Amino acid sequence: EVESDILRRVRALLRELDGHHPSCQSDRGMLRWTLHKKIQQNPSTSCVLVRILVKELERAERGDLRHYIIPLLHTLMYTLIQAPCIPDELCARIYDFCKRLLTLPKPFCTIGLDYASRLQVERMAPGTLYQRMVISEHSLPSAPFPYQEKIFIFADPELLPEAICKALVTDTEAARLSQSPGGCMSCVVAHALQAALGDSCDIHGLRARLQGLSPGDVERWFQQVVAAVEGAGGSERGQHTARLESIYRGLLGPEPAGNAPREGLQGTPLPSPNISFHLWTEDEQLWKELVLFLRPLSQSCEPGCLGQDLEMQDILGDCECCQQSRFSVLSTDSGIERDLPAPEEPCAPCAPCAADTERSRLHRKGGIKKKLSPLDGVALLQGKPPGKPPRGSGMPPPQRLHTARLVLLGDDRILGRLAQAFHSLRKREARRVFLTARLDLQFYHIPVVPGQPSGTAAGPEELCEVAGYLGRADPWYESNINTLCHIIPKLATMPSSPSRALVTDLFLTDVIAYYARMGTQPVCFQVHSVKLLFQDPAQDPAEDVFLTELLTQVQDSPSPRELNTAKRKGTLDGPGIDLTVTYRKVVLSDRQKELALSLRSTGLLMKAIPAEEVQGLGCLSVTITEIIRTNNLAGRSFSAVANRLKTRNIKVRSPEQRPFMVRLDKDSRRTYRDVIGLEVSPCLEPSYCLQKTRTMKFSSDETEDVGLVKYLPKSLLLPINTFAGVIQ
Repeated sequence: EVESDILRRVRALLRELDGHHPSCQSDRGMLRWTLHKKIQQNPSTSCVLVRILVKELERAERGDLRHYIIPLLHTLMYTLIQAPCIPDELCARIYDFCKRLLTLPKPFCTIGLDYASRLQVERMAPGTLYQRMVISEHSLPSAPFPYQEKIFIFADPELLPEAICKALVTDTEAARLSQSPGGCMSCVVAHALQAALGDSCDIHGLRARLQGLSPGDVERWFQQVVAAVEGAGGSERGQHTARLESIYRGLLGPEPAGNAPREGLQGTPLPSPNISFHLWTEDEQLWKELVLFLRPLSQSCEPGCLGQDLEMQDILGDCECCQQSRFSVLSTDSGIERDLPAPEEPCAPCAPCAADTERSRLHRKGGIKKKLSPLDGVALLQGKPPGKPPRGSGMPPPQRLHTARLVLLGDDRILGRLAQAFHSLRKREARRVFLTARLDLQFYHIPVVPGQPSGTAAGPEELCEVAGYLGRADPWYESNINTLCHIIPKLATMPSSPSRALVTDLFLTDVIAYYARMGTQPVCFQVHSVKLLFQDPAQDPAEDVFLTELLTQVQDSPSPRELNTAKRKGTLDGPGIDLTVTYRKVVLSDRQKELALSLRSTGLLMKAIPAEEVQGLGCLSVTITEIIRTNNLAGRSFSAVANRLKTRNIKVRSPEQRPFMVRLDKDSRRTYRDVIGLEVSPCLEPSYCLQKTRTMKFSSDETEDVGLVKYLPKSLLLPINTFAGVIQ
């Protein structure tokens, strides 16, 4: 009965992927969640689910049903990570299937390689994937695995109702407070011992023993387990099991592991990740939160930190107890050690730092300044750590030990703000690499449309074009994430009751965690730059970026000068204004073909997201509303005709300098008025622009890329993660 029920649930998932949605509309998007919750309530059935998923994967492989493979594989791996114990023969079967995916095109081979490497580690030391996930998500102290992750949820309070923001703040805060470092360490210890010892592990006695220990003792046993699991790389599985059995006996006493009560496998729940919710109210807020995650304020008074990362201090402000006058970054050092200034007395809060003053003084040693190789320079400009240090240097290669997962909650308007912030961050990093060399930045998007959006007449589908594209590219994203578009507002507005707390805490937290954990394949969107010219000659041109669309419309109220001009003409030319449009036509041969046209128009719309097909990212679909004048016996009449073209670069001018309005990314807050001209082109990567400027000083050819520029990405792409990327 259990097996048939699980099989029925898995087949329902597959039917939803085929477009056959469940009869009950409220079940859309919850099938995966209810399946995993059922397994968590009865962990002994996890092996049953894994066997069923493996059979369905092999059936999809034989029937060439490729759109089933990635959803089934994600479901299988998420189950395997949390399962108390999986037989090695079943893991070997999954491993062989993942290896066969290497013969398929992307994204199948990419995901297959990733999961094959993870399974190889898990087979050698069971419980490794669970342990690493908990350690990184909760920043637990671990020398063998020093990685840290955090999920940041950003929502714009001006775009979402207050009720939704409050509900999400409450739910994420409750999830965060329910987890403690000691509790997470106990989960790691219990799961690792049970994964190695199987049903011979007395999980109830082990949990009771861990709960009775002090936090220091729990951490001591945790460090032993982590060292044993992470150190199992070159040893046999039997030796690894023997080491963990020794730790198990040390925890529970001399009683052998085989005397555990036979109650079946009892799993250890996977703790919710560290999630913080932020109302995006400041332009620099995203940058500040990332800097604080990389280096919390508590570390700013540590010895050796003063004077480092000046840009971070400029953004966040200096620590009050360690403020030092900084008149200039320019060094006035003579190069002689005796000329160094005497250290100042630290203020009272920094008294612990005083003992290390002598140790932290600058001491010079003879040496030769090593110039970076060209490839190392490229790596720094791209935000990657440079190559390995020379042998014998004693310094490990720099690593990205921190991963920030940014989840953007809302519609296309908040993604437009993200494109602005991402462009600003890349410009800052081009000048001085700080974040990208130390931090792995991942972006996620959950669409939320609360009824009729404020400040726009567009419908939910028009406001969620990016999410619609991601759903067409990745069916698993459509099934699990796009369905939240209307579910989150309903859950947030439910009346307060124990049942509401149960549903929202479990469902929202779990879905966000599942998306952040399993969504590793990016879809890259081209960011476009726009330069705006204004009617007032004294006003400087403005530069901005957009992600989804640019809309121009004739301004409603013409100036008195324009009215006088129209009267002198005697007859009006109808609605709209005269425009000249110059653009590069997109052709199959990818050759540049310049075209120009003059017309009368009431406005135009540039779309960067394809409406139907999956292909076409990076190309603008421009619709120009042209006014056609017709003379007939009844008099003069005007009709509107839509001219459509595809381009990557376009210029629009008003020859008579009649102003029009420009709105970016459907956001009424990003509206420019009194515009008489604009230029749109793909936004260039700031590091490319910086290096190109440096190269042009020494090269006469301004068109050809030479030197480091050839190795740098030219276009600025915004990657948004899904479960599969783009499935062709």
